[in-house]
Amino acid sequence: MVYRNWNKELTEENLRDRIAQAKQTWKTAEAIKPRAESVHYNQSEDLIVIKLKNGAIFCFPPRLAQGLESASPEQLADLWLPPSGSSVHWESLDVDFGIPELIAGIFGTKSWMAN
Repeated sequence: MVYRNWNKELTEENLRDRIAQAKQTWKTAEAIKPRAESVHYNQSEDLIVIKLKNGAIFCFPPRLAQGLESASPEQLADLWLPPSGSSVHWESLDVDFGIPELIAGIFGTKSWMAN
């Protein structure tokens, strides 16, 4: 059996150390997770094109993605990428996808992808 000592004193110094540790953990995660630099809909090729911050390009046809399969070209072009580059959002369709999930081939819920 493992006993943990949860009786840690919270001091300004401990708090500063914990915050610094959390920031470093976040920076490390951000450095290894794929993040988008830009994203757009290429209507002539019918592809969502994602340029990653590492220079790689990932694209997929919208028919593969839950919520995008029957969208108009105008709706597909109306997308938003947050400054973090962690996801892509289609406001008019109320559809969101995480960039790491798209790259992993996750284009919808488990039940939707099973069909």
